[in-house]
Amino acid sequence: MLNITKKVEYALIVIRHIKNNKENSLHSSKEIANRYNIPYELLSKILQKLCKLKYLKAIKGPYGGYKLSKSLDNVKLIKFFEDIEGPIGLAKCSIDSDCTRIDLCNIKSPINKINNNIRELLSKTTLNEITT
Repeated sequence: MLNITKKVEYALIVIRHIKNNKENSLHSSKEIANRYNIPYELLSKILQKLCKLKYLKAIKGPYGGYKLSKSLDNVKLIKFFEDIEGPIGLAKCSIDSDCTRIDLCNIKSPINKINNNIRELLSKTTLNEITT
């Protein structure tokens, strides 16, 4: 079964929450964690990463929180997913050439074809499209 990771899932939830709930206001990590039942420690790490990648801006202080720091119109899903988790691949060999069975593999070609189709779809879809 194909799944996105919890990190990517939670990052998408955060981006959508902030975008659709008073985009210019600040949103605290506790507010987001409580609203979506996300483990606070994991959410904090995801928020830090989103800030480091400049998707969000953190405002410190007692009335601080997080807000979007850039437009999502031109951010492709492939870039967002790979920013959060690294290269996307249906099978490890499609993103890592260190497979010891690569010369004997009889599914490499169909797996790569599927992987390329997934990557193409994610390259055509913007972050804004799925957070609206």
